[in-house]
Amino acid sequence: MTDPDLIYETIILGSGPAGLTAAIYAARSRCCPLIIHGRQPGGQLTTTTAVDNYPGFPEGIDGPDLMENMRLQAERFGTQFVEGEVTKVDLQERPFRIWLGEDLYRCLSLVIATGASPKLLNLGNEESLYGRGVSVCATCDGFFYRDREVVVVGGGDTAMEEAVFLTRFAKKVTVVHRRDSLRATPVLADRALSNKAINFKWNSEVVEIVADASGVTGIRTRNLNTAEETELTCDGVFIAIGHQPNTALFADQLERSDDGYILTNNGTETNISGVFAAGDVQDMQFRQAVTAAGTGCMAAIQAERFLDDLPYDPNLSCQKGICKLKG
Repeated sequence: MTDPDLIYETIILGSGPAGLTAAIYAARSRCCPLIIHGRQPGGQLTTTTAVDNYPGFPEGIDGPDLMENMRLQAERFGTQFVEGEVTKVDLQERPFRIWLGEDLYRCLSLVIATGASPKLLNLGNEESLYGRGVSVCATCDGFFYRDREVVVVGGGDTAMEEAVFLTRFAKKVTVVHRRDSLRATPVLADRALSNKAINFKWNSEVVEIVADASGVTGIRTRNLNTAEETELTCDGVFIAIGHQPNTALFADQLERSDDGYILTNNGTETNISGVFAAGDVQDMQFRQAVTAAGTGCMAAIQAERFLDDLPYDPNLSCQKGICKLKG
């Protein structure tokens, strides 16, 4: 049960690069922000084994190690952490209100860094087959497909990274793509196209994931030019068709793009004063760890300036980033 008189100066939703960077900056400037995170602390980078393009690590670093370092740094400056799924928010008046089930948390400023989730094929059985042949993370699950045949669905950067990575384990990798050319950046596309262990099934979509009691046994595809359907035997399906920003909670309160990204101005400001968005929830173009961290820094600084400009409230007693109602 939470303290009904307690109000945090800053609450951060999400613990990926954006959320943890925001926490580091907020904690150093005002102390003791609260991070609320879900069941996957650290965000998407915890599913990445090798991060080669984050500045400061010339030999690269494993994603989980990078996120653990960020968390320890945030904790060092006084960040508090609570695990739980946010079920409701009310941003119509300040203090803002955030519910984790029956538990209520309140804050004067809010940083939304809830990230994005992988898109699925909407075939009905994908989620039920997680761990039994369906995956959205090759670096997490590729080891389990040693000397087996797998399919990667998609044609962008993520799909090509997944396909190339899987050739370390699988004896055959087939990429199924709706177009006749890849959307991936040239360096990643060339790497995949030149890999003899990767086959391509162009102008095709997956219409069914075939499975039995033990798990995935194959897929059925449809050629988008001829409408012909064919079956392909495989042991695993890796879905890599993009991500959906985790912003549904804010749909009726914050302005969003048609794709669901929170719209920001002047850095990370949203349409509600005191609410800021950072990372993949508002980045529909770059979606990199370093840009997420950059916007997390911006959000924390802008939240600090917002708090500094708030008029004095005689009903609040604030110390080290945490306020209490007097009386």
